[in-house]
Amino acid sequence: MVQIPSGLALRLRRLVFFAQNPVSAVGAALTTSSGLTMIWFWFEELTQARALHPYLGILLFVLLPAIFALGLFLMPLGIFFRRRKLLRAGGVPTEFPTLSLKQPALQKLLTLVGALSVANVVILATASYQGVGYMDSTQFCGLTCHTVMAPEYAAYLNSPHSRIACTECHIGPGAGWFVRSKLSGTRQLFAVALGTYSRPIPSPVEHLRPARETCEECHWPQRFVGDRIIVRTKYAEDEANTPSTTVLSLKIGGSRQGGGVGIHGRHLDHKSRISYVATDERRQVIPSIDYVDDDGKTITFASSEVKPTPDELARGERREMDCIDCHNRPTHIFELPERALDKALSDGSISAELPFVKKKGLELLKIEYPDGETARTRISEGLVDYYKKDQPQAYAAHRALVETAAQQLVAIYSRNVFPEMKLTWGTHPNNIGHEDFLGCFRCHDENHKAANGRTITQDCNACHTVLAMEESNPKILEDLGLK
Repeated sequence: MVQIPSGLALRLRRLVFFAQNPVSAVGAALTTSSGLTMIWFWFEELTQARALHPYLGILLFVLLPAIFALGLFLMPLGIFFRRRKLLRAGGVPTEFPTLSLKQPALQKLLTLVGALSVANVVILATASYQGVGYMDSTQFCGLTCHTVMAPEYAAYLNSPHSRIACTECHIGPGAGWFVRSKLSGTRQLFAVALGTYSRPIPSPVEHLRPARETCEECHWPQRFVGDRIIVRTKYAEDEANTPSTTVLSLKIGGSRQGGGVGIHGRHLDHKSRISYVATDERRQVIPSIDYVDDDGKTITFASSEVKPTPDELARGERREMDCIDCHNRPTHIFELPERALDKALSDGSISAELPFVKKKGLELLKIEYPDGETARTRISEGLVDYYKKDQPQAYAAHRALVETAAQQLVAIYSRNVFPEMKLTWGTHPNNIGHEDFLGCFRCHDENHKAANGRTITQDCNACHTVLAMEESNPKILEDLGLK
């Protein structure tokens, strides 16, 4: 039998004696329970094939270690306070009791620590999973800081990615970007608490994770997909809301043997082809572009219109082009009023039978209102009053359609304009296309020239073929079986 040296045995008896206090007991319970929970999470992470849940890191890397450290701190703290209390009262014994499991005090201590540890393991484990589920939800991201995130959340709900969790794109897997996002989140938390946050939220996001690590988890720009048919219908601001349809064959392209072709193939081949320098925060002014051609040669195109000084060029942001440079609003898409109304008229949510509904709708949407509530009231009442007074026959025949149109106008405004956040029509440019914003023409303007005189083309046929341009009844739709 191994004998404990007398000096060590005395120190152990002293430690156990002074540790018999509520503070040390709580500390031991916290350390034990949080430690067991962390071990459990680590085991789950190792045995599951999928990557660590983005927000699980809050628990695994922050909360549980903090609880573990707190418990370790409380144990010696309790010993210190009990020893000091006994010293002041003159009650420190000269001899300490021997250690034995038959002692009632030791039994009570072990029972208390064991019971608290079991309870805390259950509580922490349950709360951890429930907390992860909530923090990973779009409701947490979009509604917790309601005023700040209301515009982004409303746009998200109306987007093609409305079934993708915020964390999938804004954080993604891995500890590195998790830490970055939490540091950024801490700064944002103080900004919200102090009311110092930007109005509106600036774009583009400065430290967004590279698209190759988020977008390309689902999308594959290098894949050759050929051409894609785009059909867009506009409605005139006349009594009949006359439609006109444009049909484009968009050359999406991709990569195939022999090199990249089409939009994706020329911009995002197997390796990054393009880097550029932007001299404004929104990446709308691009004076210099580097392009790697099929032979691997780098060609620099400089703008003949925008000519920054060497210092301004050096201070500009140099980026390696990825998906977000064109698809800069893939989820938080804010519409322009004309586009939103055309879409509503196309899908029938606003009836084109109502005379001048496009014109009157635009008029009501473009008014500058002091706040959202006032806007919703005036838009709804404004459209109904217009048909009551100026189009009484239409109102009598289509009252339900008028009321539905008023509701749709309110919905269009409510997801695109937020006076409280100083966000209005066109606040955030959309780089897809070139009709409403510069978009493609930031680079494709014939003004970016290389040393050999080569320019970045603005030829329409480079990216799309026009099959019909604002026609009332394009025959191509019938030929394609789309009508």
